[in-house]
Amino acid sequence: MSAGERLSTLTSWHADWRGLRVAVYGLGVTGFSVADTLAELGAEVLVVTASADSERAMLLEVIGAELLEEPDLSSPPARLTEFDPELVVVSPGFHWDHPLLVWAEERDTPVWGDIELAWRLRDKVAAPGSGNTAADWICVTGTNGKTTTVQLTATMLLAGGSRVAPCGNIGVPVLDAIRDPEGFDVLVVELSSYQLHWINRNAGGELYPYSSACLNIADDHLDWHGSLEAYIAAKAKVYDNTQVACVYNRADANTILMVEEAEVVDGARAIGFGLDVPGPSDFGVVDGILCDRAFLEDRMTTALELTTLDELREAGLSAPHVVANILAASALARSYGVEPQTIRDVLTAFRLDAHRIELVRVEAGVSWVDDSKATNPHAADASLRAYSSVVWVVGGLLKGVDIDELVRTHASRLRGAVLIGVDREPLREAFRRHAPTLPVVEVEADETEGVMPTAVRSAGGLAREGDTVLLAPAAASMDQFADYAERGRLFQAAVNEYLGGEADDFSASRPDED
Repeated sequence: MSAGERLSTLTSWHADWRGLRVAVYGLGVTGFSVADTLAELGAEVLVVTASADSERAMLLEVIGAELLEEPDLSSPPARLTEFDPELVVVSPGFHWDHPLLVWAEERDTPVWGDIELAWRLRDKVAAPGSGNTAADWICVTGTNGKTTTVQLTATMLLAGGSRVAPCGNIGVPVLDAIRDPEGFDVLVVELSSYQLHWINRNAGGELYPYSSACLNIADDHLDWHGSLEAYIAAKAKVYDNTQVACVYNRADANTILMVEEAEVVDGARAIGFGLDVPGPSDFGVVDGILCDRAFLEDRMTTALELTTLDELREAGLSAPHVVANILAASALARSYGVEPQTIRDVLTAFRLDAHRIELVRVEAGVSWVDDSKATNPHAADASLRAYSSVVWVVGGLLKGVDIDELVRTHASRLRGAVLIGVDREPLREAFRRHAPTLPVVEVEADETEGVMPTAVRSAGGLAREGDTVLLAPAAASMDQFADYAERGRLFQAAVNEYLGGEADDFSASRPDED
């Protein structure tokens, strides 16, 4: 049997994976989960990485995988060619045209992502009493709101009585979830555009989600995909082979087109969500009430009430983009049979993650808000719309996106701007074009610890009573910080140091609708 023929048979945990030579590219959280899984299956595993975390390197030795640490991966290392892999499994961080992937393609070595591998192995553990051989998958993608929507959907499903795991790009690798000894009824899988790029490319490995959603599309990760068209094409793959419900954003023409063009299982329905009045088969808002007009008998003339904007405001969940995420999550949960009252109960107690429009302090009539998770212009746009007068802390790694339109759109609501990060020139030029009289301060601190104290002092000097100082960087954080969470933590620490005294508990506070 040839290597290709053998791979086509490997569609189950219980297939024979022993002795299969697999090169795993990358040793981050995802790469290690791939190596650990394949080693457990008895495959021969060679992990190739430019640099290795010492703890993971030690664990590779324990599980019996080989580590090839090579700082220069501009061409295949000799050990990789000698290993002669029958399969490559690539971590999301590897660019699609990386020299090692080009090498694999030239020698006709199949390339899988961790998501395809997990789908093939999903039958390892079934939830007790479920009657299924594997958990259903509900898949979620979009430029922004993925994590919140995944968390909401999983919480609703759990409250509805399902054994559920949120996993994927949210932080828990899907391979860890499918190997959990307790088993699950359903996995809610957050998928990045990087992960989606690699799915549905190989016979036997095609995903068949129970339900799926693309929340929105905006310029992001264009440096990885090469163009907006390629980015959209990757995102659209979330709908492929969907069995029950394709949930899309009625306000986003891209997601509408994706659903219209998707190849789905016969009987799968298109379910729209939006902040306007819903049509039949939609979720939306009528007179301040969030409604389901999709999963009920008489959807032509009636609707099911899920919650109200007033109730969401009390829970700190009334910002428009958060309401949209709630509607999408509700649609996914309802597609799996969760009752409306259960959804309402969940929303009463649910709180957003840290660094997502998180109110840090209110002092002298000025609100200080941490939205460090706004790592692209689309997310920053939603955040800015929640406030009427803003001192905007913005900047970082722009990832090839155009910041001009964001500045133009919100120039009229700005009191001032504080620029951080390495990509300040495009921001500087955008403010010159669209807000030439606006006070703009640049933070030139190179050290991580110095950035936020300087930014906060500058913002405090610009802010007036009634303003919001908003950290919504519209950019990635890795130029000056470990991640968006560190950026947010340092911002909060700098705010508390600048204002002095003890911080009040604003954990349940969020902005009201604009």
